[in-house]
Amino acid sequence: MVDSTAPDNPLTESAERFITYLRDVRRLSPHTISNYKRDLLSLQRYCKANTKETIETLIESDIRAWASQLHRRGLAGGSIQRSLSATRSYYNFLGRENGILRNPATSVQAPRKPRKLPKTLDADQVDKYLAFDSDTAVACRDSAMAELFYSSGLRLAELAAINIHDIDPQSKLLTVTGKGRKTRTVPIGATALHTIARWLKVREPDSAGTTDPGALFTSNRGRRISVRNIQARLKLQGRKSGMHQDIHPHMLRHSFASHMLESSGDLRAVQELLGHANISTTQIYTHLDFQHLSKVYDAAHPRAKRRKGD
Repeated sequence: MVDSTAPDNPLTESAERFITYLRDVRRLSPHTISNYKRDLLSLQRYCKANTKETIETLIESDIRAWASQLHRRGLAGGSIQRSLSATRSYYNFLGRENGILRNPATSVQAPRKPRKLPKTLDADQVDKYLAFDSDTAVACRDSAMAELFYSSGLRLAELAAINIHDIDPQSKLLTVTGKGRKTRTVPIGATALHTIARWLKVREPDSAGTTDPGALFTSNRGRRISVRNIQARLKLQGRKSGMHQDIHPHMLRHSFASHMLESSGDLRAVQELLGHANISTTQIYTHLDFQHLSKVYDAAHPRAKRRKGD
C-alpha cells in the first residue's frame, strides 16, 4: 500500500508561498510542482495524525518517523528520497523567508534502493531498430526523432521541445533546453541531420490554432508532437523492426551514453553531452562498460573459464 495522495486539507499558507516560489521563481515543471505539493500534503497529514501543531514545529525525529511511515506503507526508496528532498527545500525556503536556521530534514536519509542498470541496445540492435520504412511523412518524422535520440542522447522532454531554429546544420550543433531550463549545445551526427532535412521537406506547416509555432516535430494537425505520441511511435517502430523488447526514448539515450563511453572512455565528456549536473549520475554507465569488458574477457582470455576437473 502506498501513501495516499488525496488532500485532506489545503496546503498551509507558508507551503502555498513555497509552491508559488517554485512555480514563479524556480520555474519548475508542473509535474515537479505537483510532486512537491503531494509530499507537503503527506507531511501535513502526518502532523494531523500525530497531533503536531504545524510543519514548522517538527523536529528531526518527527521527519525520521514520517519517512519510516512512508516506508512501512510501501513507498519506494526513490519516492521517499524525493519526499525528503522536497521537505528540505521547503525548510530552506522558510529559513530564507523567516530567518529559521533549523532544517530538521537535513540528516534524514531514505532507505537505499537497489541500483538498477539502464537497459541498452547494442550497435547491431540499434541498426536494426533504425531501419525505418520512410515512404510516408509520418515515417520520415519518426525516423528523424529516433535518429536524433540516439545521435545526441536526448531526454524525451528535450526532443519534444526542440524548435527548428535550435539546429545549426552548418556547424552540426543543436541547442537543447534540459532539466531546470538549463541549455546545452550538443553535436548532431550526419545521419540524423539527413533524416531531419528529409522530414522538413514533408513537414506540414504550423496549424492556425497552434500556440507553439516553429516546433521541429509536429503531429498530423501541425502542432508540436506530445511526449506520449513520441513514446507510442518509437514503441510501434520497435515492433515493426522485430525487436523483442519495447523500445522507449530513454533506452536510446542510455545506448548513446554506453556506446560513447565504451568507445571514448571520457566520462566527463559523456556527462556534458547528457546534461548531467553531477558526474555520479553518469558513472552508472561505467558499470555497463565493465559488464561489456567482462564479457569480452570471459570470451577471449584462455584462463577465464574453469578447466575440466577444477
